[in-house]
Amino acid sequence: MSALESWAAIYLFNSIWQVPLVFAAAWIAAHLVRSAGPRLEHRVWVGALMLEAILPVCNFHLESPWRQLWEVMTSHFGRGAIGGGTHVIVGPGTVSGGGLLRLPPGLLAGILAIYICSLMYFIGRLAWGLWMARQMRRCAEPLPQRSLPFSSGEGKLERHRDLSTSVEIAISSMVSGPVTVGIRRRVLLLPPGFLDHVSEVDLAATLAHELAHIRRWDFAKNLFYGFFSLPVAYHPLLWFTCSRLVESREMVCDEIAAETAGNENYAHSLLRLASMLIGPVPVKTLHAIGIFDANIFERRIMNLTHKRTEIARSRRLAIASACAVIALATCISAVALRLEVSTAGTQNDHPKSIHVKSDSMKIISKMQPIYPPNAKAAGIQGSVVLDATISKEGVPEHLVVQNGPQELQKSALDAVRQWRWQPYLLNGDPIEVETTVTIVYELAK
Repeated sequence: MSALESWAAIYLFNSIWQVPLVFAAAWIAAHLVRSAGPRLEHRVWVGALMLEAILPVCNFHLESPWRQLWEVMTSHFGRGAIGGGTHVIVGPGTVSGGGLLRLPPGLLAGILAIYICSLMYFIGRLAWGLWMARQMRRCAEPLPQRSLPFSSGEGKLERHRDLSTSVEIAISSMVSGPVTVGIRRRVLLLPPGFLDHVSEVDLAATLAHELAHIRRWDFAKNLFYGFFSLPVAYHPLLWFTCSRLVESREMVCDEIAAETAGNENYAHSLLRLASMLIGPVPVKTLHAIGIFDANIFERRIMNLTHKRTEIARSRRLAIASACAVIALATCISAVALRLEVSTAGTQNDHPKSIHVKSDSMKIISKMQPIYPPNAKAAGIQGSVVLDATISKEGVPEHLVVQNGPQELQKSALDAVRQWRWQPYLLNGDPIEVETTVTIVYELAK
């Protein structure tokens, strides 16, 4: 299996279970922050989408810090021996040893082929959406500035007059409702006859909402999210994540638009616009940003009309802390349980060495480390962490001190060099194993 195939297989099989893990955590966090408003909820779903795409490639060395934290906690609760003592922890060198998935070469090749085909489909779908957005912009008929019914004086549209100079407004038969496309050349597209049937109040609400999208650069963000999440675009729960992201984004723009018109007036305009624009969409585009992108009118109206009470600072802090804990626990769990993928082939297919779980290795001969008298007299204690490679014969090789008090390092190295492990077998054949040995030196309380 080539390096690219190995990377794709590891990414695919880890994303299958990590995306649901992140989605569940985001769903809990989103419900926790819902009372704080849609802006924070939107950030939760954006963060979830980022993690769903990133976590399958993460392979951090997290186990040793957690071990050391455990060692500090246990040493403070009186686990030390009389006069000082040592104990040993043996584990994998990296967290990537959470599991080894072995598949027949033919099955693995077939799964990868299906994954690559789905990836090509979503790349094509993204390209098609961009092409359609470009066609919508090219085929639209620019609306002369004098045709836009800006009123003079204190009219509802007067505050949006700057939109006509910063954003091009055009009429397109390819849309059924107002949408915004473009990054550098931003265009607001309106369906034919829209200006003839919409009232000034409702047009002001439409312009306010679309202007919010433009000021937030939502078209560019949506495009970035599409490219960034391509590797996991096959996963149904990513689709749900994207839909929640869109829903929260629309509510954020509703709040921005309602700041000028008032919540109740804007909600009434939203309902009138929805009833006016009901009908089939002539052409579905993937990346145009419009006022009716999310089909959650009931929740949008409730969010606008519901009287929101100010959340106390302490409660905000508690919500933020809870979300941070959820995010941290999710990331640690995803990385700690990471899968490695291998083909169940011949001996020539075996890797040179692998990382394994601590309970997969058996020590058959172990010499207890000696606590150096000088270090004990000086009150020096702590942990010495050794990176070790165990040979096919079970002999430790390439012992390297990762960290620990210098006065204790020689004692740890001298002891571990004399240890012997039972050879680790992969598909019936012995193989080198990379692991971590932690020697804990504790003084008596």
